Amino acid sequence: MMSDNCYCGNARPYSSCCQPIHTDLNYAQTAEQLMRARYSAFVLQNIDFIYQTFHPQTRRFQKRSDIENWSRNSHWQGLEIVKTTESTVEFKAFYLDQNLDLQTHHEKSNFKKWNGNWYYVDGKLFL
Repeated sequence: MMSDNCYCGNARPYSSCCQPIHTDLNYAQTAEQLMRARYSAFVLQNIDFIYQTFHPQTRRFQKRSDIENWSRNSHWQGLEIVKTTESTVEFKAFYLDQNLDLQTHHEKSNFKKWNGNWYYVDGKLFL
């Protein structure tokens, strides 16, 4: 990846793409922007951001330790957005696992706006 591109694959630098969303969730104007920021947060091991962007109704079912383990034990390779609607994002996240085998996390994620901000609700994995 070129250093000028954001971790999420956009041609903009991180400082004007995902970083503002990591600083203030209000900057995520669409579900896709939040999805991209969550991917970048996995790359950067920003566990607090990932945890806080789970929808409040589903956040309690998440384990910070599981999120942190996946983030730290994966070598993130790239993100491909397959299809988006207003409240869903189908994507493929590519990463090397602990054995350095290339893996693809293919998911259709559901997002919901709450108190003016987008949050991740849940997702369906494609195997």
